[in-house]
Amino acid sequence: MSSPVRPSSTRSRHIPPPVFLVAAAVLQQLLARRAGPPPRWRRVASAALALVSLALPTTAALTFHSRRTTVSPLDPSAASALVTDGPNAFTRNPMYLGMAGLLTAHAWRRGSWLAVLPVAGFVAVIDRLQVPAEESALAERFGPAYVAYCARVPRWLPGVRRLASHGR
Repeated sequence: MSSPVRPSSTRSRHIPPPVFLVAAAVLQQLLARRAGPPPRWRRVASAALALVSLALPTTAALTFHSRRTTVSPLDPSAASALVTDGPNAFTRNPMYLGMAGLLTAHAWRRGSWLAVLPVAGFVAVIDRLQVPAEESALAERFGPAYVAYCARVPRWLPGVRRLASHGR
């Protein structure tokens, strides 16, 4: 059974979030041409952030697979289990947070503030279009268990609660 989704969130349901990730990375390349190789400290810092950022979606996907539920963002109503452990115990969107972290690492490596703009754009698109569609489907599918999960785990960053009144 498919759940009704708010009209503002239907646009992203046809475009997989990794497409937005690739588009943002390409935009970073176009906006922020670097003059030469980055200094060692920036290479090390960006590599460390990239590794942590890769670990988030990887461990989240492994957790989803161990629960035998879908990782597909295109049909969140197909979820067969509410995953609340692993990285999902700290953030409701570890896969998207990891993608944003990869883009941030890329911006650091490029050494350009302009390269941060696509990161903000990626987060805005995912936060305003993709996540609400997923949250709506999961709330319908898992009811009070999902509402309780949202009350104790932040949408994005551990320790940071959303200030806007319309967010979960």
